[in-house]
Amino acid sequence: MNANSKPIDINGILSLLPHRYPFVLVDRILEVEEGQRIVGLKNVTMNENFFQGHFPSQPVMPGVLIMEGMAQVGAILAYLSDPESVGSKLVYFAGMDGVRFRQKVVPGDQLIFELTMNKRKARMWKLDGKAFVNEKVAAEGQLMATFA
Repeated sequence: MNANSKPIDINGILSLLPHRYPFVLVDRILEVEEGQRIVGLKNVTMNENFFQGHFPSQPVMPGVLIMEGMAQVGAILAYLSDPESVGSKLVYFAGMDGVRFRQKVVPGDQLIFELTMNKRKARMWKLDGKAFVNEKVAAEGQLMATFA
């Protein structure tokens, strides 16, 4: 798939990721340049189970879940770039550096995750990621992941 290809819907995402409800944190893949770049989307709704406790009177999406959504989009890039691994290997989140949260993410927002390949060495991937809401950076950081 390249940047001009058809988006990947939730059924395609579920065929790639081992995650299931309530932990699938990406709804659609908008663009992919295999081995290079990916753009994914998450619709944030009040129905998310974490809003019951974070925070009931002023719901805010936890930053750690924003980063998890970003990591899932990165895992999809890894699987699309190495299709033999789908169903036989897991992509494990190995670390994150330079993470910053720039603005709150609340119900009704649409998160756009954009990740680009920084470095790939054997099974280790290093990705630069940003999460946008209304074209403004909500979170950013560098993610590391590995196949196992």
